[in-house]
Formats: sequence, C-alpha cells, structure tokens
Amino acid sequence: MSDSTAPQIDIRQLDSGYSRETRKLLFQAYRNDPNFAYVFNAQREGYEQRVMATVRELVKQHFLQDLPALGLFVDDRLAGVALIAPPQRRLGVTESWAWRLRMVISTGLSCTQRYLDYYNAVLACLPSEAVHVLPLVGLDPEYQRQPFGQKLSEQLLQALHDWCAVDEHSRGVVLDTGNPRYLEFYKQQGYQEIGEVVVGPIREHIFFHPSPRAVPPATQAAS
Repeated sequence: MSDSTAPQIDIRQLDSGYSRETRKLLFQAYRNDPNFAYVFNAQREGYEQRVMATVRELVKQHFLQDLPALGLFVDDRLAGVALIAPPQRRLGVTESWAWRLRMVISTGLSCTQRYLDYYNAVLACLPSEAVHVLPLVGLDPEYQRQPFGQKLSEQLLQALHDWCAVDEHSRGVVLDTGNPRYLEFYKQQGYQEIGEVVVGPIREHIFFHPSPRAVPPATQAAS
C-alpha cells in the first residue's frame, strides 16, 4: 500500500460526544460474542435488542461517571473502542441502582443477574486491586475483515497499554474473552492468562498485561 493510499490512523480519548458512535461499534463487536450469546439468551426472541440495550446502558453509565475511553480512528472514522475502568472505580457502573433498574427493564431480571454474576466472577480473578479493567473493547467487524485489521487491534491495545502505564500505581491491564479465536492473539500481544470463568457453556478466559512500570528492567530486557 503506497503512502498516498495508506489510511490515516490516530488514537483519541473519547467523551460522551462519541456515545452514539461508541454504542453502534460495540454492538457490532459483541452481537456474536459467545459469552453475550449465553448471558442474554440468543435462543430467545429479541436477543439483538437485549445486546443493544446492554451496550447502550454500559456506555451511557460509563460516560456519565466520567470514566475514560480510548478510540482508534481510521480516516477520521471510529474503528475501535476500549472502555477503561481504572483502579478503585471499576464497580461504579454495575453498582449503580439506576443502571441495574434500566438493565432489568431492558433485558429482564435473569439476563441482568447473569451479567452481574459474570462480571463479578471476572473481578474475583484480578491479580491486584491496582489494575485497569476493560469492561468492553472491540474493533468494528468491517475493519476486522480488512488485511490490516489485526494491525489496527494491535495499535489500539498498544495505545491502551501506554495510556494506562502513565498511572504510576497501575500494575497493568485486565481483559476477558470467551472467543477461542482471540486467545492466541492476546498472548502474542504480551497478555498472560491468569484464570477462567465458567459462564454457562462458555469458558471466559481472563488475561493480564503487566504495566512496563511493574516489570523489573532485567526482566524487560530478557523478554
């Protein structure tokens, strides 16, 4: 690809002004997620509406509480998103009674409880209180299918690691996935699997990426 046709890629911190674009992208990224398929009962009518409502409420509450988010843009179009729950604030969204009530109304009591059980199980696997957690992270499926799709995912994660490393108290980043095709990719990006959570028939894998600040120099040089 020549320089004249290479896409312009940049990373920006997102705020509520990007809420609509963020919701649309994350819905597309999670609608076929195995864990969401179980939690929100893909076999029952209205599954996509429940996923859409869940993403809407998570994003709405995230920005309402001024929690950070990073966006990857390709030619000024939002192509990837990472919602970030910093240390000491990661329970803020799910502990909101207003959020829980909206979830029950939108998705039903059983789906809301399944989601809370899953999320709390993930938090129980954290290696430390001083970590950043990614409740939602995804690349627009349209870009995933592009030849440079993996490179975009790598750039988003690297920007995320750099952003979180600015916090001198952070030991690293934690994310989870129940999609087997992402396991090797995360390992290639330096993530270590630290646990599993059984969500119905799904095994949700918990990954940890240590902050450069938390790794001794000798270890870094050897890696």
